[in-house]
Formats: sequence, structure tokens, C-alpha cells
Amino acid sequence: MISGDLWAGAEVMACHLLRHLQNEPGIALRVVLLNRGRLADELRSAGITVDVVEENNLSFRQLVCSIHALLKAAPPHILHSHRYKENLVVFLVSRRLSGVRLVASQHGLPETPGGHSGWRHRIKSRINFFVMARFFHRVVPVSRDIMTLFVSDLGFCAERISVIPNGVELPVLPDRAEDVDVVTLGSSGRLFPVKDYPLMVRVVKEIGAAEKVRALLAGEGPERSRIERGIAENDLEGAFRLVGHLDAMDDFYRGLDIYLNTSVHEGIPMTILEAMAHGLPVIAPAVGGIPEIIEDGVEGFLVAERSPKKYAEKCLLLIRDSRLRRRMGAAARQRVETCFSAAAMAAEYATLYRRMNSTAETAIVGDVSDRSAV
Repeated sequence: MISGDLWAGAEVMACHLLRHLQNEPGIALRVVLLNRGRLADELRSAGITVDVVEENNLSFRQLVCSIHALLKAAPPHILHSHRYKENLVVFLVSRRLSGVRLVASQHGLPETPGGHSGWRHRIKSRINFFVMARFFHRVVPVSRDIMTLFVSDLGFCAERISVIPNGVELPVLPDRAEDVDVVTLGSSGRLFPVKDYPLMVRVVKEIGAAEKVRALLAGEGPERSRIERGIAENDLEGAFRLVGHLDAMDDFYRGLDIYLNTSVHEGIPMTILEAMAHGLPVIAPAVGGIPEIIEDGVEGFLVAERSPKKYAEKCLLLIRDSRLRRRMGAAARQRVETCFSAAAMAAEYATLYRRMNSTAETAIVGDVSDRSAV
């Protein structure tokens, strides 16, 4: 179960996961989405059964009742949810379905807005973590960094946590020119405060006009006007372009020479994995799960400080050395092939489901032969 209202990291991960899970023997999938959107279209086009229970038309109680009515005829062995509302819904639904095991994926840390809405968000996060820690049979953070926080700060039981990193599809590598007249830096994501794209603007300013560099940023969000102001204030209109939301990202990555991430925190970001899968070296902060993907100096560079100057220094090493870009880009692709493919991610989840179901069957009373998996 997932909201499906956006097409961001969690939705892309779920899409990759489900496409590969449908080929796993002994697993039958049924997906419940709370909104119509691209995720529903992508999954249906892959032949996956999708039910949409539109949350905007229902109260929370009606939402829970509707999903219970949908599942009670053939209760699943396992309910797997993403994000806090979905976690609470599946918990309440499971109270009325015997023998169901609960799994929740945690894609990152909560993004807390300021002001009054920030207090509401923090309360929801606390309720979510309480329910996950007390009532979910397995919690799956995408990074060891998140697992450490869950155990040390939030009281989760380590034995009920399984770290499974995100995975991406492996595209055909583009033919990149050995030398280019203008080196292109790029980044992609929701234009939200946690991504700190104003820092990216300052990095491009720090690199300086003497370098033949341009920057591209793909995505939309509430920070767009702030980023545009920063571009104007730093006289970067000719060097820094916002390309907006893109449905297909392959051409965007193929047009880059270096991928830049400036986030305040990340789990295992899909955009970094996608860039690496396209053979791009990455410059990123040493925060969250990013050091679990990138070894400093091998697949790219990690930056310890939120300093435009420090970022710019690493960028300039790659801008001025095409052989270093190619070597790091090849290492990045190899890293994803070995450790972060969508197929490997799905195989780990399938193993987890089977292990949980085998354990659960001894506690299930009655005939379970008509159950399907979600």
C-alpha cells in the first residue's frame, strides 16, 4: 500500500520493486493506492493488479473501512506499506484480519516544516514511529544510518529491522565524448528545503565564470521561486537552468557530465543511484545513507561541510579532468550493478516475505489456502 499521489523516490522505488516481484515464484501481488496517478498507470501497464481507494473522497475512518472491505474476502499474508498514513491504515486494517504480518519501508527521515504545521507533522511522526516499533513485524529502512537512528533514538527492536537498500534499473550506457566544450553539472529532485538547492546555486557561483560550465536542475516544488531569486542575484541566468518536471529522466542523465547532490539528509536517494547507473560521477554530502553508496574518491566525492567553496573544489577536479570523470563514472556504474540493482532489491524483499510467511503460518488458525499476498 502506498499513496501514489506523487512520482518521487518512494514511488519510483515501489514501481521497480513490484515489477520485479511479479516474476518471483510463489508471490501474488495486489497493490492498493490511495490516489490515481502515474504509479497506478505504470503498474497497470506492467500487468500488476491495482486497486485505487481515493483518500480525497473519504474521511480517515471511511478510508480504513473501505480498504478492509477490499481485503477481507481474501486476506493477505503480508501487508507492506510506505509512509506514515499508509502505515497507520494497514495497522488498523490488520486488527480486523487474522494472521496478517506487517512490513513498513522507511525511505528517509521525516521532513518537518516550520510553524504550526510543523507541530502537527511532528505529532504524526511520533505516532507513526510508535505504531511501527510496537506493532509491525518487520521494518525495512533503506540505509544503515536510518536503522541506527531507529534503534538508538526511537527504541526499535534491532531483531525486527532488515536493511534493504533501494535499487534501480540498469540503462544502456550512453556514448560520452571524451572531451566536451562545456561541462554540465546536474541534479534532480523535489524542490523542497531538505534538498537545499540554493546551495547548488552558490556552488555554481563559486566555480566561477572562467570555467565553461552549465548547471541543470530537474524538478518542481515550493522552493522554485527561492532558487530563481538565487540564480538572478548571482547573475547565473546564462549558466543555471531550471528544466522543471520531467516524466522521462534518461535523456536528462545522458546530457550530464557530473551529478551533484546538496541535500541536508537522504536515505538511499534514487536520483543518485540513477545517475550512477548512467555512468556519472557524483559529488554529494557525507550525510544519511549516501556514504553507503559512494566511497570518497572512487565513485565520486563526499563533502563533509555545507560549504559552497568545498563543493566547488571537488567539482573543479572533475571539470578539469575528463579522464577522472570517466574513471569515476565507470566505477559508479559498476557499484550500482553489483549492489543496487532493482532485481537485487526485489530478491531481498522476496526472501524477507517468504521468511516472514513461514514464521507466521504456525500462528495462523484455519485454512489460509485462499489468501493472496500484497
